[in-house]
Amino acid sequence: MTPKTNFAAIIAAALAATTGLVAAPAMADHHKAAAKAEANIVETAISTGAHNTLVAAVQAAGLVETLSSPGPFTVFAPTDAAFAKLPAGTVETLVKPENKGTLTGILTYHAVAGKVTAGDLIGLINANGGSATITTVAGGTLTAQLVDGKVVITDGAGGKTTVTTADVMTSNGVIHVTDGVFLPA
Repeated sequence: MTPKTNFAAIIAAALAATTGLVAAPAMADHHKAAAKAEANIVETAISTGAHNTLVAAVQAAGLVETLSSPGPFTVFAPTDAAFAKLPAGTVETLVKPENKGTLTGILTYHAVAGKVTAGDLIGLINANGGSATITTVAGGTLTAQLVDGKVVITDGAGGKTTVTTADVMTSNGVIHVTDGVFLPA
């Protein structure tokens, strides 16, 4: 099985074996408007006003067309405040043309093939004893756990990031807003 097929199979098995999934947090009003308009992932990120750095990075990496395609994709989307937590100069360095490969790797580390809702993810966590491994489009892994009722993602570098808004539905997938930036090992 490929990592994508394996992840989809695990989710399907987890959903079949799990009942009573925890409901996802409600979307913020600005996300509801974007979702109702059937906007894609990029259009939705632009509409929030809280993902300007992410959108600029997606543009610099040349991923706008990919994330505007039918997908579906699941994107863990760091806010501008999350990017601001990185060491000074990090974002400015990454968006330079000579660092496009590194930037693309980091951004695709925030994406999963397929549409994975909060319910799917929580079901997977519950079905796997409290911890679920997610394979990203970049080929890396993330570990998801429930901590005090919230989904917390641990990246390859050991950083912990919380999903602050889940299930922002788009025409080509779903966005889960995060309070941190994932970094591969």
